[in-house]
Amino acid sequence: MGSDRTSKKLKMSVLQQLKQVTTIVADTGDFEAINIYKPTDATTNPSLILSASSMQRYQPLVQKAVDYAKSQKGSLNDQVAEAMDYLCVLFGTEILKVVPGRVSTEIDARLSFDTKNSVAKALKLIKLYKSVGIEKERILIKLASTWEGIKAAEILENEHGVHCNLTLLFSFAQAVACAEAGVTLISPFVGRILDCPSLLKELENDIDSVTTYLSVDNAKVQDIEKISVDESKFRWLLNEDAMATDKLSEGIRKFAVDTVKLENLIKSYFK
Repeated sequence: MGSDRTSKKLKMSVLQQLKQVTTIVADTGDFEAINIYKPTDATTNPSLILSASSMQRYQPLVQKAVDYAKSQKGSLNDQVAEAMDYLCVLFGTEILKVVPGRVSTEIDARLSFDTKNSVAKALKLIKLYKSVGIEKERILIKLASTWEGIKAAEILENEHGVHCNLTLLFSFAQAVACAEAGVTLISPFVGRILDCPSLLKELENDIDSVTTYLSVDNAKVQDIEKISVDESKFRWLLNEDAMATDKLSEGIRKFAVDTVKLENLIKSYFK
């Protein structure tokens, strides 16, 4: 009995085993939860920022973003937009205090079909990070895997040295377009975004053995036909994948709705 207990103590958790073969990235705005499970990187999105901003313990961050926005010129809507950007940067900055790697900060979902303004918004966020002492090497700009989002990432990567994380990726065509654009990271969705902290806790408590099925070396020797996509082929292949089309659109709509909710939350601080 005693030896069984000792052996269980010596066994690594599933989370510890996964850390040996891959990079653990926490998808949450709750940096206190991040501090518990110690992933390498972290990522946020409007839904997660909204959820965290509604918590009492993070209201000082919202107030700080609003105070910054009030110091900027412009209409109420202009100041709310400034507060939104600064709040994302404040959350990212706090997260970077507890992760050794990078944080992903997402572009407004309403720009998902606007390459030019996605690039402009990304560069503004990078500038804001720079103003608080965070270099672009620790930032990933997160964009939806639309054709326009992928093209924005290509410009950011190749012309500005800004690394990108392409999200809402559900199809092979999206992955191919991202690879050809030279993006740093893709995020295929395999679970619900709000499951992250509970999943990390579950993995930390699980001591089952982990078998590695995916690796770069294995992928290189697979007999898979190489394809290339231009805009028309990308749109056609995505159109033919009903699940990917529906989930991409659904994700963009959900993030856009939560962005508006976050804007309304911030507006309440201006009253």
